[in-house]
Amino acid sequence: MKVVIAGSAGLQDEIQKWIQYWNNKEGHLVINYPQAIPSDTFEKSYPEVHTQFFKDITETDVLFIANGKKNDIEGYIGAETFAELGFGLAQNLVHGKNIKLILANMPAQEVACYDEVILWLKLGWVELIK
Repeated sequence: MKVVIAGSAGLQDEIQKWIQYWNNKEGHLVINYPQAIPSDTFEKSYPEVHTQFFKDITETDVLFIANGKKNDIEGYIGAETFAELGFGLAQNLVHGKNIKLILANMPAQEVACYDEVILWLKLGWVELIK
């Protein structure tokens, strides 16, 4: 199964932990994950990196949201990660895909997308890791 990990590129230690977790799960392979882009090439590299990330979401079996602690908020989901989660959900709802959308942690009430993610959990569109 192909796995894409979404989350903050600033949390590389946590991202690396999740890459190991998924790659060590039998039959799973991480095909993309948040990678830090050097600031001196950020604007030039971002469009290509971003486009490839969304393409990989359309090809994945699992979209895993590594929503750890950032800015002193446990279960942090930023705008970009929420956009990626919404894109994965849209693939399922509009294009009939069957991408498993999995969160590492419950979203914090402080994040802007809290109400939507809680609704998506209740509807069974998104799940928490087991």
